[in-house]
Amino acid sequence: MLNWEDPLAKFNEPAFKPQHDEQHPHAGDGIVSNEALMKSAGDAPVVNPVPPAPTALTEATISTVTAAEAAPVEQPQNDEIEADLTGTGLEDIEMGAQRIQVDDKKIINCNADLNQLVPFKYEWAWQKYLDGCANHWMPQEINMTADLALWRDPNGLTDDERTIIKRNLGFFSTADSLVANNLVLAVYRHITNPECRQYLLRQAFEEALHTHAYQYCVESLGLDEGEIFNMYRELPAVARKAEWALPFTKHLADPNFHTGTPENDQKLLRELIAFYVIFEGIFFYVGFAQILSMGRRNKMTGVAEQFQYIMRDESMHMNFGIDVINQIKIENPHLWTQTFQQEAVQMIREAIDLETQYARDTMPRGVLGLNAPMFEEYLQFIANRRCSQIGLPEQYPGAGNPFPWMSEVLDLKKEKNFFETRVTEYQTGGALSWD
Repeated sequence: MLNWEDPLAKFNEPAFKPQHDEQHPHAGDGIVSNEALMKSAGDAPVVNPVPPAPTALTEATISTVTAAEAAPVEQPQNDEIEADLTGTGLEDIEMGAQRIQVDDKKIINCNADLNQLVPFKYEWAWQKYLDGCANHWMPQEINMTADLALWRDPNGLTDDERTIIKRNLGFFSTADSLVANNLVLAVYRHITNPECRQYLLRQAFEEALHTHAYQYCVESLGLDEGEIFNMYRELPAVARKAEWALPFTKHLADPNFHTGTPENDQKLLRELIAFYVIFEGIFFYVGFAQILSMGRRNKMTGVAEQFQYIMRDESMHMNFGIDVINQIKIENPHLWTQTFQQEAVQMIREAIDLETQYARDTMPRGVLGLNAPMFEEYLQFIANRRCSQIGLPEQYPGAGNPFPWMSEVLDLKKEKNFFETRVTEYQTGGALSWD
């Protein structure tokens, strides 16, 4: 039946509100409360991080490696590899093929046609894509005039504060490029689920946006572009973290690498832990805390505002990665061996050592009410969170959070929803305060 009413009328009614109303913070508004910003940072993970089959890792078992677990896994033959590549979206079109059922979908090693986005199996992945799109921002929306005036003032910042700004821009400017290359070159082609791929495409764009933001900061402040963007090759504190991450991308980017065997599936799972749990979930946090601490003191507020929005994006990335890791564990419990758990724990402990050294190198003296020993405890606190999120035992008992204003907003609330089948409430308590 035809309806001649104005199809746009409902959008003009006061009762109509978009998903994110006018209260939603926008880039250029200035530094806002973290509660207002982070409530739009995506839902908590909704899967159980502990799959039903594997035995929990204990101190007694963590150091035990059996010969069977350590033995190499036989690689598939070429014809087997070809069979595993079905469902990539690149195979020939089969006329009259059966329609895809939701249960046909899997995170990895799935043969369902990847060109078909629906029906959704992982609603959380699609929701994170929508949230990422709703949170779109651009660096040019943020005014850098006050930052430039402060930077040019000989008495505006101490030498230590200037070091913090430059070294964090140096690390982050290439770190997000590393993550983007990893996503595009390595991870994307091995994730065999279209809604997860949809979010990965959004994340890849956001990583490019973050690199743009650092370039915008460098250009606005008139810094030496060569010094900042080449810092990962010149400054050991920055180089060590980049060197740690590079081998993972190089390995999975090999065109001859294919999932489908326990050994190769573990390699993919290892990389997901390396980039989502460690690189984005540990390596970024010293820099975030340092820059946001300056913003709390009304210094370099434009840079701090951009880092706020970047932190929100990265929090969503990390949440998505943890969801993917836990879902892979549920669908492939044989991968979560005690040996593999031991390796994951070792990776996290190595990362904490590297990031602690980065804190010492970027702030050899106390500044902004912060010092390196405080960061060491903070990183141990974060490491315990990361371990719990993927079903590993905490490694630093009793580690507290010395920065209540930087209180792991998402992680603390995330944990109470671990064993729920759906998130019924999501709040961001313990938010940053800029008072």
